[in-house]
Amino acid sequence: MAPNPTIMQAVEQLNYRVTVGDIAAQTGLNINQAEQALLVLASDAGGHLQVAESGEIAYQFPRNFKAVLRNKFFRLRLQEWWQNVWQILFYLIRLSFGLILIASIALIFITIAIILIALNSSRDSDSSGGDFGGDFDGGSVFAPTFWFSDWWFWVFYPNYDSPQYQYHRREKPQLNFLEAIFSFLFGDGNPNANLEERRWQEIATVIRNNQGAIVAEQIAPYLDELGEGYSREYEDYMLPVLTKYNGRPEVSPDGQLVYHFPDLQVTATQQEIQPVTPYLQELPWRFSAATSGQILLACGLGAINLVGALVLGNLLTGGTVAAQIGGLVAFVQSIYWLLLIYGIAFLTLPLVRYFWLQWRNSKIAKRNQKRQQRANYLTQATAELKKKITYARQFAAQNIIKREDLAYTTETDLIEQEIANKDKIDAEWQRRLESGS
Repeated sequence: MAPNPTIMQAVEQLNYRVTVGDIAAQTGLNINQAEQALLVLASDAGGHLQVAESGEIAYQFPRNFKAVLRNKFFRLRLQEWWQNVWQILFYLIRLSFGLILIASIALIFITIAIILIALNSSRDSDSSGGDFGGDFDGGSVFAPTFWFSDWWFWVFYPNYDSPQYQYHRREKPQLNFLEAIFSFLFGDGNPNANLEERRWQEIATVIRNNQGAIVAEQIAPYLDELGEGYSREYEDYMLPVLTKYNGRPEVSPDGQLVYHFPDLQVTATQQEIQPVTPYLQELPWRFSAATSGQILLACGLGAINLVGALVLGNLLTGGTVAAQIGGLVAFVQSIYWLLLIYGIAFLTLPLVRYFWLQWRNSKIAKRNQKRQQRANYLTQATAELKKKITYARQFAAQNIIKREDLAYTTETDLIEQEIANKDKIDAEWQRRLESGS
């Protein structure tokens, strides 16, 4: 069983000496998961258990434990390799959508130009009607003009500090043009992908800031639904929190419930009050990380692509032109419906996604508003709530496992070491007495 990467990262952030409560608070994992993962990591990475006289346990890890694990587990090496490879592959996938758009536009308008040139040549050679029939009027050839100066700049933005860039943009975009096409089509991912992790990290931080003793009203701003009726009155919504962090409910003399969490009161180092948001805030979905100019350019190119596809479809009607010219025109005729569907989807997909995001963000705003109202209720606490919080504080504590308090460690049994040192001292005094006599 390979160690949990989340636990490994937390151990590094906590300076390689941790307790189960430290890890649970840092990662949002429940107590049992954190304890099991720490035992696995200590076993595989050469970590050591440090047991205080009170019975609490701290875990000490060597600073090179990641290197030890990489050498030990082929799976971890493979995972790191795949993460690097996937970053490159996904980047290429993102660029491909912009390249497909450019290729589609080029293919459509080159085909249109070939057809019109062929028609004009036929009309010039036979004014009475060429091989393509007399349905087309003469005239100049229609061929779209592309101005490709600075095309490399627009696609890749190779140098943000160049004078050319400063001419085109006053503020540095986060995405190059090909990335902006992908962002325009599909967005930039779920901004709340780690919402549950953030939720439990913030709940654990609130508990630790209050030294392991809280009331339900302090946790409510970080939860979604509190239930209705008796379920809310009897604080059933606290059950998942108690289960996750091995909490214990206590009843005040007034019949009010408070909660304390002994496992989160144990720490390897002195814990200062950590900043935490007053309530859990879900982030709204953003339509695109591309700049407004990039979005307008994407829309413009999408419109050009669609209009070109419609014009091309008119020229290819009946299949006579493609059959007479052959070559590229015949190939485009065979994939025309793909080009047309792509052109329609390129503009339709972002439009549908825009309205869907508006609906979804309205739901997020309502949930945030509810949690904010609970936070406001806490800041404007009634006398009853203040009394409840005061009662909870009698359970507050912070048990720091200091090295001088250790009774046992897998590095060295301190008790045996003290006995050995005492035996050495006694032997030395005995030797001196004998030599003095």
